[in-house]
Amino acid sequence: MTAKWIYRILRITVLLLSVFLVVSISMDSFGGHGIEYYDEPRFLKTQVIICAVFLVDFFVELFMAQKKWRYFITHFVFLLVSIPYLWIIHRLGLDFFSPKVAYLLQYIPLVRGGYALAMVVGWITSNRAAGLFATYVIMLVATVYFSSLVFYMLEQGVNAGVKTYSDALWWASMDVTTVGSDISPVTPEGRILAVVLAALGMMMFPIFTVYITSVVTRNRTGSRDAGESNHS
Repeated sequence: MTAKWIYRILRITVLLLSVFLVVSISMDSFGGHGIEYYDEPRFLKTQVIICAVFLVDFFVELFMAQKKWRYFITHFVFLLVSIPYLWIIHRLGLDFFSPKVAYLLQYIPLVRGGYALAMVVGWITSNRAAGLFATYVIMLVATVYFSSLVFYMLEQGVNAGVKTYSDALWWASMDVTTVGSDISPVTPEGRILAVVLAALGMMMFPIFTVYITSVVTRNRTGSRDAGESNHS
């Protein structure tokens, strides 16, 4: 088995585990378990197993890399997001972390899944611009979804504007476009999330402009070349 196929198998495994973690988080969030669910041993055990696979993936790719130090430096962030911080907090008995902080920490490993998702999209898309655009759309949808889920858990019950999940989804959709909505966060964590989400939106939306420009330029070039061929 070549190194290329090993990389693909590892990344698909990371992607599948991330999807499983997303489904688990979503089902229990909408099922009414609340933030306290993330203190339960069952969830902690599930996440630590998934993070262990993420760490194995990182060190296997590090071992197989030709320039190990370069790989370590350029992929160091993936090592950081593969660490099961929530499990460590509970094992060390760090009680000064609030349940809300613990709730936010359980999303960190999903960043690793986002990287794997980008790789898979790159494989199935032959055109580089189309691959970039597809990756952008998927990451944008994922960002809005997770932000709305976090906002819903943080603001529900304390924010009069957040009565249902659809309110949180509307808020996240408007905030990421920097348009804004009539719902304002009232918790400190919600306000921080609003700033981060708006900043991500300002960084991600230019990709759409780049894609459209690339498509228009390619079509004009193709039409001009076809016209020159007909004249000749």
